[in-house]
Amino acid sequence: MDKLHLDQHISQQFNQELEDIRNRVLAMGGLVEQQVSNGLIALLENDGDLAEQVSRSDHLVNTMEVEIDEECIQVLARRAPTASDLRLIVTVIKAITDLERIGDEAEKLGRFAAELSSSNRTFEYRKELRHLGGLVRSMLQDSLDAFARLDADAALNIAQRDDDVNVEYENLTRLLTTHLVEDPRRVTELLKITWCARALERIGDHSVNICEYVVYLVRGQDIRHTDISSDDLIRNAGADDDSTRGNKDDDSSHT
Repeated sequence: MDKLHLDQHISQQFNQELEDIRNRVLAMGGLVEQQVSNGLIALLENDGDLAEQVSRSDHLVNTMEVEIDEECIQVLARRAPTASDLRLIVTVIKAITDLERIGDEAEKLGRFAAELSSSNRTFEYRKELRHLGGLVRSMLQDSLDAFARLDADAALNIAQRDDDVNVEYENLTRLLTTHLVEDPRRVTELLKITWCARALERIGDHSVNICEYVVYLVRGQDIRHTDISSDDLIRNAGADDDSTRGNKDDDSSHT
């Protein structure tokens, strides 16, 4: 955590509290990654048992969100953090909300994969689903890695990959719509596959949100609702915000 000087407080207990919160976010991220991966495998391989496991495990993600949120509230109440300490807490509260929503999307993948497993109808869309899923899994993994390394440059680059996800999603949606028009009898099955694709696309969107929070945490710059690919953001990539340095505020040094 040296990049934000989060380990340089007078109170070693405060250092440990911040480190613990960050580690718990990464643990939650790891669980969500596994859920997404298993949901995608279940969908592609028609694995009904794995699909059921994914759909029944969402409560684990929900529990972690509640516990981390409570820990952040306790730090806000007892430590009154400022500067980068405060940005870390704000970032964590926002990030775990997106991770919980990614968990919800993984649950949808599992639920629909379980319903589709008996028909083996996803086979004809396996190539498209595998490609879309691969892009999304990579974005999620890399966004969590950027959070772990406090790498705003990487976060900006990862966020721009969402355009590729959107293109793949739109292509698959058009294909499914065409097949629906050609054979309306398959409406239920094709809609479920469409919802799976939509869940994957939404995971990409939530990964972008996490990247935006990393930029805010490291550089103190809120880039939500802005053009991620703008010249100004790219030009400033790697430039440390002054407020991320020298975080030895008296208000954050309570015992």
